[in-house]
Amino acid sequence: MLILPTRRQVLGGLSATALGLGSSGAYAFVIEPRFRLALTRYALVPPGWTPGLRLRIAVLSDIHVCEPYMPLDRVAEIVAATNALAPDLILLLGDYPAGRKVTWKPVPLSDFARVAEGLHAPLGTYAVLGNHDWWDDREAMRAGKGPVEIRRLLEARGIPVLENDALRLTHEGHPFWVAGLADQEPFLPLGIRRSLADIPATLAQVTDDAPVLLMAHEPDIFVKVPRRVSLTLSGHTHGGQIRVLGYSPMLPSRFGQRFAYGHVVEEGRHLIVSGGLGVSGVGVRFGVPPEIVLIELGEGAASA
Repeated sequence: MLILPTRRQVLGGLSATALGLGSSGAYAFVIEPRFRLALTRYALVPPGWTPGLRLRIAVLSDIHVCEPYMPLDRVAEIVAATNALAPDLILLLGDYPAGRKVTWKPVPLSDFARVAEGLHAPLGTYAVLGNHDWWDDREAMRAGKGPVEIRRLLEARGIPVLENDALRLTHEGHPFWVAGLADQEPFLPLGIRRSLADIPATLAQVTDDAPVLLMAHEPDIFVKVPRRVSLTLSGHTHGGQIRVLGYSPMLPSRFGQRFAYGHVVEEGRHLIVSGGLGVSGVGVRFGVPPEIVLIELGEGAASA
């Protein structure tokens, strides 16, 4: 015998469904992007790594400062949490301002740089630029050249910005290189999108066989990174901002899921893609909470 649900049962089921959808929406649009902060750890010995060199690196990407998703007190929280990890080195992977679609109220980049100055590590803090760092500076876009505003502000606060540059650092007697590529997606005059990244010119500055860490905001360039680089670090994708069962339905990459998120190994070359901290396009995160990345490199790190 077929038993039909009562009107009360139907309305009760619809109410429960609406409540569930409302709760999911509140989590994705409010809680995860604004209030969650994850720590994602990686431990590895990358190719060409110097025996005895142990390095602890904190990586921050895609901060996208703005109200309401990334106000200054949220940035200060991230700075404090990063410092508490006691990293040897801090690397910033670009995209400091937010896009207009998610900005209810702009946060001055000068204020952001002042708070970012609070990052502390014995080997220093170094940065590269992302596409939003160019797009946010209309004067630089019209001129077709930098330095963009955020570069000037960060460097005034003692944070070097690397655009096709390489620096040699030493940790406990062991040298290594930190290299940073210029951005790959600025719109230059007449709306032409042209990559400024120059891998050969950057690596030409490396003068010995010490290992190289390469910062590149967009991960797509990894297909061109040679084996000489021990580890490439990227952001840009935000892990898709929505990630379910390891799949991100929307990604700003011509390679689809290939460089969406996490630790990628191809032909012995290593890439780590951060899910980032802020939002762009739409103010939502689901399944890929804002994260600080902590990477431990060297012998014994793989079992840490």
